[in-house]
Amino acid sequence: MSGAPARTLLLWCPDWPVLAAEIVDGVPATDPVAVLHANRVVACSERARAEGVRRGLRRREAQGRCPQLTVVDHDPARDARAFEPVVAAVEEVVAGVEVIRPGACALAARGPSRYLGGEEAAAERIVEHVAQTCAVESQVGIADGVFAAGLAARDGRIVAPGGTPEFLAGLPVEALSRPTLTDLLRRLGVRTLGGFAALPAGDVLARFGFDGALAHRLAAGRDHRPLAVRQPPADLTVTADHDEPIDRVDAAAFAARTLAEQLHERLAAHGLACTRLGIEAVTAHGQELHRVWRHDGLLTAAAIADRVRWQLDGWLSGSNGRGGARPARPTAGIIRLRLVPDGVLAQAGLQPGLWGETGEERERAHRALSRVQGILGPEAVVTAVLGGGRSPADQVRLVPWGDERLPARPGPPPLPTAGPPSAAAAPEQAVSTRSRAAVPVPPWPGRIPPPAPAVVLPTPLPAAVHDAAGEPVVVSARLTVSAAPARLTVGTGRPAEITGWVGPWPVDERWWAPAEARRRARFQVCLADGAALLLAVEGGQWLVEAIYD
Repeated sequence: MSGAPARTLLLWCPDWPVLAAEIVDGVPATDPVAVLHANRVVACSERARAEGVRRGLRRREAQGRCPQLTVVDHDPARDARAFEPVVAAVEEVVAGVEVIRPGACALAARGPSRYLGGEEAAAERIVEHVAQTCAVESQVGIADGVFAAGLAARDGRIVAPGGTPEFLAGLPVEALSRPTLTDLLRRLGVRTLGGFAALPAGDVLARFGFDGALAHRLAAGRDHRPLAVRQPPADLTVTADHDEPIDRVDAAAFAARTLAEQLHERLAAHGLACTRLGIEAVTAHGQELHRVWRHDGLLTAAAIADRVRWQLDGWLSGSNGRGGARPARPTAGIIRLRLVPDGVLAQAGLQPGLWGETGEERERAHRALSRVQGILGPEAVVTAVLGGGRSPADQVRLVPWGDERLPARPGPPPLPTAGPPSAAAAPEQAVSTRSRAAVPVPPWPGRIPPPAPAVVLPTPLPAAVHDAAGEPVVVSARLTVSAAPARLTVGTGRPAEITGWVGPWPVDERWWAPAEARRRARFQVCLADGAALLLAVEGGQWLVEAIYD
């Protein structure tokens, strides 16, 4: 990890998730628009910012500041698909483009600057061509290393060679995009990248670990990736030939997952991990397609599969760009797919775990379940993801094996699972995951207290609850119970004696959306035979929602 970072040109499209929603879904980017992930704003339009909307705001607070706000769900696949015409436009001017994330791509600045008459002329030429071809506004930053070039692109700035450390020194530590580290540095009195870079490297490594040491190098203007990446041996490339041309996105996604598994296993056998991925495809008419994806961390098998799927979706769907721009859609289906690990790092810590969490047993189970998915479909193998919500049914989301494990509603941090590590599916998602760890968990008033029920019924069963006199038990609008529950009848079954009960827990959800509004009260009851049930009453009707063990 020594030497000088290479001069890097980075093209950045501001508010790209908002523009992608306009390109793909037709949501006008000139209106107040906010893109939400995990109920928080991750991007917003210029008009929304003028109304006070900012990144990190909760949905309700953002809508309170801007009542006419249009809310769009975050979709990394949509962002990547819409960004394909922009990358294709850049490649018409220069070669060797690397996609860092949807909305940003980078390349070595030396070639374009020499060919186009200087760095400033190259930046102007690329920005102008993207605007004319795709009707997309962009900014270019040039500096020593990808990290500094990305920050320079925010201001459309060209940092002089050798001036990157001085440029970074005055920036706040939040520029590192590491919320946990940033919060700790702030509490220690370190507020700028220059102050962080002035700390001894050995002390930073001992106090903050390997990730902190990498951030320390970035703050000092020493981009670690070009220095650590080496050229992989030729036998790491994996290729798949298809007799039937692939012209559907779903078929391409299946081929991407299989090939990604092969590449990951081959890299793991050499003790390596991928940081830059080249995706190559050949169509039935001999047309050759190529794209390079870059990632801040180490690409897992799931992350590789996601990037291949996104890229194939961009090639095969032929999504329209702004202003009528369209990428060069293949004239025939894909018959050959090739993955090239363009940048690799030595991966440490690959020894088998004591309980199989990182060893051969876990990999064998993952291959077996993936094979079942290949035979029966992705939805045939699912795992549960615990999240937030007021009812047990709302707190659990079933996710197909290998997909990103995100809860349907924000809740407690996910517990470690035996599933494949797909949380790093995209760089921006990895950042948002770290951000969520520092965000307080929503209180969810009206939530049923622990312990959680053992069985949650997919369809609640109708029931009847009577008091000791045989009269139906009624819960008023003020949550007053007419009498103590004494007997429970489920469906057409025999009445059972209630020996204990607690409640009600009222819930009045989504009152602002009449079609989705729900008003109910829940009770926990114990029966004479030892069974324990979770009951709910809604609109005068009693229901059995779950069963306790």
